[in-house]
Amino acid sequence: MSSGAFLTACLANDLTTAQMCRAIVSPEPGEHPFVPETFLTPSLRHLWRGGRAVPRLLGEALWEYATKSGERNLLASLTRIGRALPVALFDNEPIRAYLEKIYHLKSRTDDFRQLGKRLVIVAADLDSGQAVRFGEPGMDHVPISRAVHASTALPGLYPPVEIDGRHVVDGILLKTLHASVALDAGAELVVCINPIVPVNTARAVERGLLRHGNLTERGLWTVLSQTLRTIVHSRLEVGMAAYATRYGKAEVLLLEPERDDYLMFFTNVFGFSERRAVCEHAYRTTRRHLLGRFEELAAVFARNGVTLRRDVLEEERDLWQMVGAPPAADGVDGAGRRPAEAVLQAAAPPPPRSSSPAVVKRLDDVLRRLEQARAERPPVPAERGARLGGHDGPRPPSVGHELSHPPPNFAWRAAWA
Repeated sequence: MSSGAFLTACLANDLTTAQMCRAIVSPEPGEHPFVPETFLTPSLRHLWRGGRAVPRLLGEALWEYATKSGERNLLASLTRIGRALPVALFDNEPIRAYLEKIYHLKSRTDDFRQLGKRLVIVAADLDSGQAVRFGEPGMDHVPISRAVHASTALPGLYPPVEIDGRHVVDGILLKTLHASVALDAGAELVVCINPIVPVNTARAVERGLLRHGNLTERGLWTVLSQTLRTIVHSRLEVGMAAYATRYGKAEVLLLEPERDDYLMFFTNVFGFSERRAVCEHAYRTTRRHLLGRFEELAAVFARNGVTLRRDVLEEERDLWQMVGAPPAADGVDGAGRRPAEAVLQAAAPPPPRSSSPAVVKRLDDVLRRLEQARAERPPVPAERGARLGGHDGPRPPSVGHELSHPPPNFAWRAAWA
């Protein structure tokens, strides 16, 4: 589903991890240009369709209120207009076109039946709430690009995809992880990768990476992201427990970020420089995770004919040199690395002007000194005041005079203001 369908479909089509990594981090045109517009094109057709429906829905709402005023109030009738809201913010057709293009290059294919490997992409029928398994008999006629297109249709962000009269969306509607597809097919070892974990900001504040741990101050999208991640992860934990009970002989491994992996949570992956930082961070974190669980994982892999090598995990490797990506030239070092702290600070909202007691006290001290200097100044003759200000009485204090002996904190006040 979603990114899992996208990546596994590419792997099954013989795209290497190095090719995909280069496509993700390089802004230069190439065989597989990976640009934000592919994923963030506004869904104008749904906006247009909703706008056209407003007059009709408004008329129906007013008619309902007029004819059933004893049963419904005006506000309840006007809720009908909510049907004009678009079902999605972005258009996912560019995703399908992107995949269709690269699956027709070289020796690749957009046909499950010609793939030479077993690939199953799971989605959900929006109208029935049932799973749709593209690639299995009866659904293997659907192009691979179309199946991924449907599996990435996260409700609210992307519109449902109509396939054979069914409206299909992301499989997350039913489950967080569809490992049962592989387990039912007889897989004895299933490695699950879940990048969606809720963040815990407590340690970030303690370590000075974040100024505060209140996610509400970061806006709607941050709150929605944390909400979705929490729901997804709680369902995943339930599912993993069920796999252990139902498939006792099979081994299911789960790899996911730690709850305090702030870089994975806060970084804008649609920026090329941040995307490099995330790739480098994910690579290093995964290697460190495998090394930390080496004894446990090596035994599991060995039982299934796979060797996990400690020497490879302990060896220092440069991701960008390995994948053949060019060095970064946008403020990160030659290996494309960017410290997590720098990314977090760049993503953090600007600090508000401080109004702490210490600041108020210093400002009050400055004003007191200015008032004292003004009171101690000799009075100006009335005629001079009249000439300069056009009125009787002392002339207002000269700014130049007041600054001739400024109070010690005045320079700080000027900078603060």
